Amino acid sequence: MDSSVALFNHLKAADPFFLLAGPNVIESEEHILKLAKHTKAIVSKFGLPLVFKSSFDKANRTSSKSFRGPGLEEGLKILEKVKVAYDLPIVTDVHESSQTDLLVAAARTGKIINIKKGQFCASSVMVNSAEKIRLAGNQNVMVCERGTMFGYNDLIVDPRNLVWMREANCPVVADITHSLQQPAGKKLEGGGVASGGLRELIPCIARTAVAVGVDGLFMEVHDDPLNAPVDGPTQWPLRHLEELLEELIAIARVTKGKKPFEIDLRPFRD
Repeated sequence: MDSSVALFNHLKAADPFFLLAGPNVIESEEHILKLAKHTKAIVSKFGLPLVFKSSFDKANRTSSKSFRGPGLEEGLKILEKVKVAYDLPIVTDVHESSQTDLLVAAARTGKIINIKKGQFCASSVMVNSAEKIRLAGNQNVMVCERGTMFGYNDLIVDPRNLVWMREANCPVVADITHSLQQPAGKKLEGGGVASGGLRELIPCIARTAVAVGVDGLFMEVHDDPLNAPVDGPTQWPLRHLEELLEELIAIARVTKGKKPFEIDLRPFRD
């Protein structure tokens, strides 16, 4: 069986959920290997399927002064070292100007494609996005909720989207850290702005997503969030990852969120 298909089936069968986790961006080879080592050690305690995440180039920053990472060539080499050293599947982001063509190009790699819902999109568009991947010959697709932008440097997380996105007929992932960004909401000393965030609400969004019954969680973790060069305000402290996962698994074990509630609309009678 193709390795991507095998991994996709493994993630779909996760009980109670799978995890996509790691730092926002590759800061150095040493740092990313350290994060991979500790993240795997923590997640392995719970038996959750883990896909390690990090970006090689934050090309979508609004400020030219923002840290971007090592770039495509060097970044992929580093991620390959993580994959080999810790036997971990890797997820990273791709971004181009022609987004709809990008979906088809990504699909043709045969890899698992995790499509994040656009910040200005309704959840219903994800049905078409997932189908675009399948029509390009790739059945390994997931859809991801990351909040909705209504302007004013804030994102709103609507739990209904986590249910409606199931209409895409594929695993649903909740991005519990990016969804708490406050884009361009943090003023910098000396001028300019950067993304702010509401780290303290990450457990709130995570609890909600697990209770609703998502298939997977996407989260950024860091060993020193206050000094992270990118998106520090929405990266979860590595030291608290185990504690949070323990609580989320407990919630997932008792919720019936993955099954639709059977509503009986017949008149109630004595």
